[in-house]
Amino acid sequence: MASPALASYFDTSATTPPSEAVLRAMADVQSTAWANPSSLHGPGLAAAEQLERSRQTLAMLLGCDAEELVVTSGGTEAIHLALLGAAARLQPGRVLISAVEHPATQSAAIRLAEKGWDVQTIPVDGQGLLDLNALDDLLTPPTRLVSLIWGQNEVGGLQPIEAVGVRCRAAGVLLHVDAVQVLGHLPFRFRDLPVDLLSGAAHKLQGPRGVGLLLVRAGLPLQGQLGGGGQEGGRRAGTEPVILLAGLAKALELARQLPSTARIRDPLLAQLLSIPGARLSGPSPGPQRLPHHISLLVSGPDGRPLSGRWLVGAMARQGFAISSGSACSSSGSAASPVLLAMGCSEAEASSGVRISLGPWHTPADGMALAAALRRTLDLSRPGPVETTR
Repeated sequence: MASPALASYFDTSATTPPSEAVLRAMADVQSTAWANPSSLHGPGLAAAEQLERSRQTLAMLLGCDAEELVVTSGGTEAIHLALLGAAARLQPGRVLISAVEHPATQSAAIRLAEKGWDVQTIPVDGQGLLDLNALDDLLTPPTRLVSLIWGQNEVGGLQPIEAVGVRCRAAGVLLHVDAVQVLGHLPFRFRDLPVDLLSGAAHKLQGPRGVGLLLVRAGLPLQGQLGGGGQEGGRRAGTEPVILLAGLAKALELARQLPSTARIRDPLLAQLLSIPGARLSGPSPGPQRLPHHISLLVSGPDGRPLSGRWLVGAMARQGFAISSGSACSSSGSAASPVLLAMGCSEAEASSGVRISLGPWHTPADGMALAAALRRTLDLSRPGPVETTR
């Protein structure tokens, strides 16, 4: 049974607590493999052996070769290394990103623009899914690189990665996929995907913060972005986090053994949509949506959108953790750029909330959350969202 704090924590798309099994695995490694894995003495060799053991475990689980896995400090670094490292080996041209990318990808794209690249945005539909016709029109010279979020963090949409990858391969264009929200929630084999680079992070699947990975297709040139000791085959300098990587390997191993969170998510969503004023944003449950993810637009009794930030605070006062917008965004605007890109008005784009589940949640936890949301909307009558003219 989960602790009361975990039972009411519905913000796993922002981060998850490390599982007890992950903490135990890391403690075991800490006691035996604490040294620098580049050192040639006994403790260093023990750390190097543990590092490669974790790398081999991850490679097996992710369906890639061990040499294709680059250890990073997290998803943001992995995304920057993918875009900047791959682009450094190419002539500047056009790079494509979607209109619903994570701020980390947007930031890396800005860096490329400063280096002479032409950054263009692929539009999405009302569910946040890529416009493939627009992509087809843009997959012509001088396009050389595409970066696409696989599982959208705010509205839960799963982009058609296979269809995009086939198009990119035919056009001779490199494809990077941000799989931070997908890793540990949906199984995949890197060698079976038409993808050149794929980034992920440990803390979204009950692993530790501070470690992530970038999968790089064998033979693809990648320029490291950090100078130093030349670790990770010269692709990422810095002493490898042996203990953290062991935690990531254990977390992914455990995630593959868990049943889909959709078994809890789907009945919870039905309860939430029965609340007046709550409607789904993003795709319906199924193959186009992350299995642990719910996103809502919330309106008051008069039909006007309510503030998502207000609702997050009101739910927090009842002990429930949900979110509004991206946890990684520092934007001062209440309106979500993702929802705006999907065609929402500014008021609607300020009314979004996200509910994301963990493997510890039970149907009773979902019922308690739905009851709290209904109570909040019934008892409170805040004013409508103010928009800027």
